[in-house]
Amino acid sequence: MKLEDVAARPKGILRIDVYRLGVLRETIEEKNLIVTGAFTAIAALVGGNVTNNSVTQIGFGTNGTAPVVGNTGLTGAFMKNVDSVSYPSAGVVQFNFSLLTTEDNGMAILEFGLFTAAGTLFSRLVRSAALNKASDISLSGNWQITF
Repeated sequence: MKLEDVAARPKGILRIDVYRLGVLRETIEEKNLIVTGAFTAIAALVGGNVTNNSVTQIGFGTNGTAPVVGNTGLTGAFMKNVDSVSYPSAGVVQFNFSLLTTEDNGMAILEFGLFTAAGTLFSRLVRSAALNKASDISLSGNWQITF
């Protein structure tokens, strides 16, 4: 029996509010790909090896290539710690984040990623159009992973 016959793979949804000059201009909601590194981290967590296997960071990058399960990083990544972690319902973890007007300016953001404390890519999302980050733009959002 294959694993996919027993349980569905984890799924992720990234939600982002884009603000310009403090006014909400766009809301983005897209599914993401859980990559191979996630399963190594999850196995370690279940086995009791918590050190550096928890998701702690979000990254913003410039690579528009479609995600594949073997991805290990982002291109030209700007990394920052997630703001907080919550558990909105059974089997769901939510990583809340923000990107301030003073952060990552000048980047044409095409990709987003969640990373463990060890720097392992957990999940990746690529947009079809770049989000051109400037000093009048801020982001807030959350990334939910459902098991």
